[in-house]
Amino acid sequence: MKPRLHHINLSTKNVTQMKNFYKDILLMEKEETDIPKLEKGKFYSGEVEFMSDGSTQTHLAEVDNDLSFKTGLAINPLERGHIAFRVENLDKFKDHLKTHGIYYADWGEKAVSGWKQIFFHDPDGNIIEVHEKL
Repeated sequence: MKPRLHHINLSTKNVTQMKNFYKDILLMEKEETDIPKLEKGKFYSGEVEFMSDGSTQTHLAEVDNDLSFKTGLAINPLERGHIAFRVENLDKFKDHLKTHGIYYADWGEKAVSGWKQIFFHDPDGNIIEVHEKL
């Protein structure tokens, strides 16, 4: 059940500029494997680029401040970005959160086909995603 760091999502108003920065300055490459299949048009249709340093992905996603209104879910992971972890069994991890009194927004497969996702806040309000790849 131990979560493993999978990606960092940075929300931006200019995806192309961010992609060029991470490519040219941090020498990241476009991620070619394990790319999520976005459910574009369902709730979010912004531009996204997937970059990698070879081990951890960086998702560069266009800001959408209205996403919570569109989905009806309390947490908007594209308002200011988030850090994401992958687990083998998301249901078991949700039970773990409940045991600790942590509230979460259950996105299921609303954003990514083949991933079950939840989002919650750390004590400082940073958004954390935990997902299971189906």
